Amino acid sequence: MTDTSVSIQSILSPELAICGLPGSSKKKVLEEIAQRIAQQYPDINENTIFNSLIGRERLGSTGIGQGIAIPHCRLENCQKVIGALLTLDQKVPFDAIDNEPVDLLFVLLVPQEATSEHLELLSQLAEKFNNTELCQKLRGCKDNESLYQTIIRS
Repeated sequence: MTDTSVSIQSILSPELAICGLPGSSKKKVLEEIAQRIAQQYPDINENTIFNSLIGRERLGSTGIGQGIAIPHCRLENCQKVIGALLTLDQKVPFDAIDNEPVDLLFVLLVPQEATSEHLELLSQLAEKFNNTELCQKLRGCKDNESLYQTIIRS
């Protein structure tokens, strides 16, 4: 049996660990995320990323509670799984299941055909963010580098 599990370290580049992102609304935050990811991966269109994330949010919020959201979507021309970790400078309403505003996000973009991989990653992320101590550490990070190091060491 081959191990197909993907680690956070393998999908998250240091450039996409962003501490204190300014956000005034869910839409603004997702726009900013799409822009940052498109800068790192120029072959993926910023509008495609944004529209896919927004489309997924319309199906139901990706806010999992306790100030955490895991926005995710599948993308046609995405060659590999891409992650982005963000803390926001202020909590934004996200229609989360507990109605709490969100300030900690892990964004996941997966290739169109990667179904089991996608679900496996979502479950790994949900498990990680279920760790209150880790979430406090992430929220306490003051810069991108410490945010990146904290998540990959967890």
